[in-house]
Amino acid sequence: MYVLETKGLSKIYGSKKKGLAVKALDNFNIAVKEGEFVGVMGPSGSGKTTLLNILATIDSPSSGEVLINGKNPHKMDSDKLALFRRKNLGFIFQDFNLLDTLSVKENIVLPLVLDGVKVNEIEERVTELVQVLNIENILHKRTYEISGGQQQRTACARALINNPSIILADEPTGNLDSKASNDLMEALERINKQRGATIVMVTHDAFAASFCDRIVMIKDGKFFTEIVKSSKRQVFFKEILDALSLIGGGYGETI
Repeated sequence: MYVLETKGLSKIYGSKKKGLAVKALDNFNIAVKEGEFVGVMGPSGSGKTTLLNILATIDSPSSGEVLINGKNPHKMDSDKLALFRRKNLGFIFQDFNLLDTLSVKENIVLPLVLDGVKVNEIEERVTELVQVLNIENILHKRTYEISGGQQQRTACARALINNPSIILADEPTGNLDSKASNDLMEALERINKQRGATIVMVTHDAFAASFCDRIVMIKDGKFFTEIVKSSKRQVFFKEILDALSLIGGGYGETI
């Protein structure tokens, strides 16, 4: 069984009657197995952000369905959906979304505190995660005292602390410089390989995408092509650039 699967996913904004309808997604299908690191790429307006919002249950499809561990969250009532999201989904945003009034550690453990997890279990999870993400030396700092890269790795730790079924990342390197981007992607790669975390990442950056196992290209709301990493990351990076040149996407940094 797939951790994540969509079937005939479509999303229409506006009104057909008034002739203002825009089809952001058109019968789009994707399937992600446990432990996969999948990138979603496409030009502006291709539908990739709409797709991520629907997977995250922030938006709802016009037709088709989303299955996460075989369950469709869009058919749940608000209480069940809130619980489902907390236990199954982890989110990494471009803008970090950390709380300035809390320390790094307090930001990370907040989901566990809200769930009433015991203190000793919280400490065990934090200790393991911060080592993988290389942020153990900043736990007691406020978020405004650390760099953007450290903030994003803190956000990664918060997303992972609940051991979710899948991590959804929205342009996670978008606000980072090249070194911080590299550090973040290496951290995500370690999390994927060492912890078996399942990650779906929307990105316009070919450099970030080269850390994935495969890339799904989307254009005009439809599946365009797929690239699977079969050799070294440098070769995969070149294959991604070639595909972007065909689809009309942007270019990432030189690897």
